[in-house]
Amino acid sequence: MEEFLTIQGEGANVGQVAYFIRLAGCDVGCSWCDVKESWNKNEHPEKTIAELVKNAKDSGSPNVVITGGEPTLYNLEELTLGLKNEGLNTWIETSGTNTITGMWDWICLSPKKFKEPLAESLLLAHELKVIVLNKSDLKWAETLVPQLSSNCNLFMQPEWSKKEKASELIIDYVKKHPEWRVSLQTHKYLDIP
Repeated sequence: MEEFLTIQGEGANVGQVAYFIRLAGCDVGCSWCDVKESWNKNEHPEKTIAELVKNAKDSGSPNVVITGGEPTLYNLEELTLGLKNEGLNTWIETSGTNTITGMWDWICLSPKKFKEPLAESLLLAHELKVIVLNKSDLKWAETLVPQLSSNCNLFMQPEWSKKEKASELIIDYVKKHPEWRVSLQTHKYLDIP
């Protein structure tokens, strides 16, 4: 769908320069999605893997984020191999609803209650980022923890349109559960694309 150089705005890698490759197509369809235009893959031109790798390398960023839509709709072996061959770090942001393919330095899993992640995706995650709208999201997040590896970073992030209420819930929760951390969409606060 799009490619751009930016600053990672969320989660464990917040503040680091990153080249984003946003793939079109999504089988999850979150109501709060801020890139709904990415859902229909037929509305976006295709690019070759060689083009994507060249653009990422030319960006100057050592970090490449593959996101969507839902990037696991695609086999990402060849793309990540190309990026790794150029010495780039590969990060993915996914809901984990499909098999994760490719070679990844960092897997950010952002699962959704209405289409739960695969057990194998939970085990692979370096970072779990749960979007919080209400109290039930906090309880649901707890059910995911036993399915993760012991070194997975735990984040709760307020859903942007409900950030005031959701932030209060998260702050209160994290104070009582210090294994969790707060993730904010700093790129939105700073108006960074």
